[in-house]
Amino acid sequence: MNIDIGLIRQSWALVEPVADKVTMHFYAKLFADYPSVREMFPPAMDVQRDRLLQALTRVVLNLDDADGVVDYLGQLARDHRKYGVQPEHYPAVGRCLVIAMRANAGGAWRSVYDTAWIDAYQFIADVMIKAAEQEAAYVPPAWNGVVVGHEMRTREIAVITVEPTQPYAFKAGQYATVQTPHWPKVWRPYSIANAPRRDNRLTFHVRVVSGGWVSTALAHHTRVGDTVLLGPPRGSLLLERASTPHLIFIAGGTGLAPLKALIEESMWLPERPSIDLFHGVRHHGDAYDLRDLRDLRTHHRRLRVVQAVSDEPDEWRRENAVDALLNHRVSLDGDVFVCGSPDMVQVTAARLLHIGVPAHYIHTEFTPGAPTLVYS
Repeated sequence: MNIDIGLIRQSWALVEPVADKVTMHFYAKLFADYPSVREMFPPAMDVQRDRLLQALTRVVLNLDDADGVVDYLGQLARDHRKYGVQPEHYPAVGRCLVIAMRANAGGAWRSVYDTAWIDAYQFIADVMIKAAEQEAAYVPPAWNGVVVGHEMRTREIAVITVEPTQPYAFKAGQYATVQTPHWPKVWRPYSIANAPRRDNRLTFHVRVVSGGWVSTALAHHTRVGDTVLLGPPRGSLLLERASTPHLIFIAGGTGLAPLKALIEESMWLPERPSIDLFHGVRHHGDAYDLRDLRDLRTHHRRLRVVQAVSDEPDEWRRENAVDALLNHRVSLDGDVFVCGSPDMVQVTAARLLHIGVPAHYIHTEFTPGAPTLVYS
């Protein structure tokens, strides 16, 4: 990878404060110069703009982790096949991106930044094109799935089971993007709440987000027998990242889903790890998966489940998941997996570091400083 990472980060520091303007300029330039590309995108571009920024941030912050960046770009490329992205689209994107950054750098952009970004983007394009071509030889760009289970566990949370019409290979802890017929071209990520199983079915925990198009459609307007589209599996919150026999899982709300999948997977291991699961909810009524967790605990003899309730007015002890961990005097000698909303993950990771958990023992979907999943 022949990239001047120093120049890339210098130039990024110039435009990061105005990143929203960069992304708007980028899309305006892309659609004006290459109008045929516009049909690949949804009518409303707000979330899509955010995703470009998130992807750029992750790549820029982690360029010195060559293996990690290559893996991330490969996943991104495989996922982009569902949009119809072709190799000829990459030069157009790279050109418009550099133009947008240069135009919004306040006159501080240098010609060497152009060269650095051209080199970096060529690397990115090469990795993504190769990954997409390899995948295209044996995997579809998207999977049709039939809804075979739909249960409203609370007024805001639905547990939905989908059966893909073709084999869907994934790893426990990963997520899939989902598109409903109600909102064509609009995809949202949802963690898969089970480990791979013989019936090829995937279960998702869907929380309705205020104004969330896909979450509302899935929870309130989807029934058994309906179809959805599934993008390829993505994500790196995998059990293989653990290096200790004691695991601590901290979930906020529906962040329980991928951790539940990891618990299922751990039951198949020759040396089953000891697991302490702390599930944080605001109110008792938000604890939507108690029945399944009790069943898991019955079959996993080394699993402890603790419910932490933070905002119940009449609760004698209100606590979040980290409070519960400390109150139960759990030994901080193991790997800690954290999943929930972006704010919850960031706050929890910071607090874990503060109480002495080594950074290399803290596992989240993305590395510190990079974006986390947004469910809507």
